[in-house]
Amino acid sequence: MSRVVCVALQVFWLVVVARIVLEWVHVSGDEHPVARARWVLRRLTDPVLRPLRRLIPPLRTGGVAIDLSPMVLLVGLWILSGIVCL
Repeated sequence: MSRVVCVALQVFWLVVVARIVLEWVHVSGDEHPVARARWVLRRLTDPVLRPLRRLIPPLRTGGVAIDLSPMVLLVGLWILSGIVCL
C-alpha cells in the first residue's frame, strides 16, 4: 500500500512541475494543446494550491508578484515522500 502512495506522490510532484513550466508558456486561444494541458493541470493542482495561497501571499518584486505556493507544495511533497517512502 505504501508503494502506491509513493507513486501517487511522485506523479503529483511531476504534475505540479508541469504546471509551473506550462504557466510560463504563452499561447493564444483555449483550443491550443498547451492551453488544454494547462487547464487539466490547473484542475488537478488548484484544490491543493488554493489553501496554500491563502496562507502565503505573493512575493512582490517591483511590478511583479511571484506566487510561491507551487514551490512550497513541491517542498511539502518532497518531505512527505521522504517520510512515507523510506
